[in-house]
Amino acid sequence: MKTVKIGFVGCGAISGIYFRNITNRFKEIEIIGVCDLIRERAEKAVREYKIPKLYNDMYELFADPEVDIVLNITRPYEHRDVTIAALNAGKHVYSEKPLAASLEEGKEIMALAKEKGLMVGGAPDTFLGAGIQTCRKLIDDGVIGDVIGCAGFMICHGHETWHPDPEFYYKYGGGPMFDMGPYYLTALVNLCGNVEAVSAMTRTTFPERTITSQPHYGEVIKVDVPTLYAGSMRFTNGAVGTLYTTFDVYYPGQARLEVYGSKGTLFVPDPNGFGGQIRLFRPQEGMEDIPLQFDYAENSRALGLADMAKALQTGRPFRANSNQTFHVLEIMEGFAASGRMGKEVAIESRFDRLPLMNPKMEHGVLDAQF
Repeated sequence: MKTVKIGFVGCGAISGIYFRNITNRFKEIEIIGVCDLIRERAEKAVREYKIPKLYNDMYELFADPEVDIVLNITRPYEHRDVTIAALNAGKHVYSEKPLAASLEEGKEIMALAKEKGLMVGGAPDTFLGAGIQTCRKLIDDGVIGDVIGCAGFMICHGHETWHPDPEFYYKYGGGPMFDMGPYYLTALVNLCGNVEAVSAMTRTTFPERTITSQPHYGEVIKVDVPTLYAGSMRFTNGAVGTLYTTFDVYYPGQARLEVYGSKGTLFVPDPNGFGGQIRLFRPQEGMEDIPLQFDYAENSRALGLADMAKALQTGRPFRANSNQTFHVLEIMEGFAASGRMGKEVAIESRFDRLPLMNPKMEHGVLDAQF
């Protein structure tokens, strides 16, 4: 079977792990070419990973008939424009998270993809890793009984002390919910199912941030988005969950993600990773460490892209699809709207979980059918 060829729009910080994994791990996709507004970044990638083509801009990339899927790894507020342009050029698109910077932009993408008959997928794909897949199997097998609720916490003091270009985290499409919320929410909807309503309180604690990392040391960022969300979710199955995300709080380590059942509690690993420790507490057995039951415990970004490529080859559905990324986007937008209006917000989109990964697959090769 021929490989599916990927064209990169954007060669920023996150691109490195995509370059490495597509080059060295996933056997059914390959990089055909790249472009970036900062040409030196694209030139470096071409040299380092022996990429065949360097495009002058994204429109040249879209016009290349060899490109099967466009990988959109631009900044969040640019996701809509790049994805829409690629779809209009007849290309399938896989986008970094979030799907778009607003619900209206997400609706526009969904409508155009449907009109054109094209596939749109997107990050995060960490839910396909060994950690979340094992947790879902435990839940599906009834190990913790009926799901009663869940809770997630992402607590840190922002990115201006370490990130080389932190400003966009505090602008349109940024903030802790739109930045890190996709990891937690994607995990939770895969573990607990569809969300039907949300509510939240939000605040912007520090109206300005001073950058202390290079190369923008000393520059001041005006904060345009909420930097603390305390959100609640009602799932279709009756479970009630909470998600707390903030860039305002000092915290000594990674916060937690938990799912509560009628028979026990599951302590889920960091959804920003693919593996991690799973712990299970049940009153009779006490606390147990649960071994991972699936592949891809290491950093496997591009796993969702490889799964999408397999779907393009075979015609089967793919797991990191736009129904999922749109549902997550609507939940995040619902939190923001609830914070502004002070009332519960209904979630109109519906998300149906797709089958678990096949634990017996050859590493780097995705299952041909579910």
